[in-house]
Amino acid sequence: MKSQLSYFAILFFLSTYTYAQDADNSAKPEFKIVTIVESISYRGNGESRIIDSQTEVDNSEYAAFKTDGSKAKNKELEGRYTKVEKLEEIKLHNIFDGFEVAPKNVAFNDAMISSKINSMVKEGWNLVYVTSAVENDAGDANQNGILITRLFFSK
Repeated sequence: MKSQLSYFAILFFLSTYTYAQDADNSAKPEFKIVTIVESISYRGNGESRIIDSQTEVDNSEYAAFKTDGSKAKNKELEGRYTKVEKLEEIKLHNIFDGFEVAPKNVAFNDAMISSKINSMVKEGWNLVYVTSAVENDAGDANQNGILITRLFFSK
């Protein structure tokens, strides 16, 4: 009886160890960010979008390093070299319609954002983090602003 128990204990240990090794060698998670930009223009003339980059980039190709304390310069980081060509852009409505908040526009935006999240989840992505910020200089003459939200997904 003791030998059978020892046999099962060893089998359990080996199977657990093998599983742990497989988990360590598994693929690392992949991350994706979807950005939502909503216009907070009181005149209702801004642009609101969901932006999803469809381009894979390697950040090391765009890095500039400095070793002697001087400014790092990398000509490849200029203009046309850093633009993304493939992206999904989904139109949203502006939060303000004229001079007041438009509840129908907010509801439409919520529906579109929910739809985007649901389609990402169906593709196997998990929503892991959300962050947002508002920009407005609050000056007397400035009645414009942007609400930006970033959705972080992993797979």
